[in-house]
Amino acid sequence: MSKTFDRYAGIAFLLIGVLFVIESQKISESAYGSNVGPSIFPTCLGVLLILLSIRLIYETFKYKTQETEKGSMQYKKFIIIFVAAILYALLLEKIGYVITTFAFLMISFQTMERGKWISSIVISLAFSLGIYYLFSVVLGGALPGFPQF
Repeated sequence: MSKTFDRYAGIAFLLIGVLFVIESQKISESAYGSNVGPSIFPTCLGVLLILLSIRLIYETFKYKTQETEKGSMQYKKFIIIFVAAILYALLLEKIGYVITTFAFLMISFQTMERGKWISSIVISLAFSLGIYYLFSVVLGGALPGFPQF
């Protein structure tokens, strides 16, 4: 990407991360059937987004040259992953966390790098089931389970 785009994107994501942290503090402390408060996950995501955006901004200062080629922008991949993220948000409650996360990760991995189906399936499945187990069983939180037919 270009240095300017990365710098502006880093600043935008930094502001979104700060907004996540601020707004997550307004969420009530208790949730039905959960030992973990509902503000924990958005707060952690906000902090992670802040740290990653600071890293992106820092990396832009280390760029040697600025790419100006029009072909270096990968709009098709961006649109595919963006649409997949919107579908992920819309289908999360209906289909459940494990299935939607697995599908989103598979689409994202195959969009970024075609092939390597076995490693994509293994990583997507391990991440989906691992996070579900960690959050639901170990921490006692509540995530949308599997679809009820």
